[in-house]
Amino acid sequence: QVQLVESGGGSVQAGGSLRLSCAASGRTFNNYAMGWFRQAPGKEREFVANIMWIPGSRDYADSVKGRFTISRDNAKNTVYLQMNSLKPEDTASYYCAARPFGVTRNPGDYAYWGQGTQVTVSS
Repeated sequence: QVQLVESGGGSVQAGGSLRLSCAASGRTFNNYAMGWFRQAPGKEREFVANIMWIPGSRDYADSVKGRFTISRDNAKNTVYLQMNSLKPEDTASYYCAARPFGVTRNPGDYAYWGQGTQVTVSS
């Protein structure tokens, strides 16, 4: 059974940084796409970034491009989201998700989800 566990959320001031981690277990993820999504109160869940385990292609939402970096450690089965230059509008619950085969920005295409970690950015 696939399990995804996020960590690393917290409260920071605008301009600060956080690194989120997503530890994956339960199977081999070589052919899996991993995504980060976020959801603010009263809003729909939105795409942030995704990455394939192999060969590591990446995609970012325009709102985070240049500030966030997604990466993975295959040996640790962990995906990271480095978030720099954080803005108050980045405040949300952040979720890690996994799906077999190709990357997609649509949260409905992801079969497995973590429990989420809260990120709060104050101005």
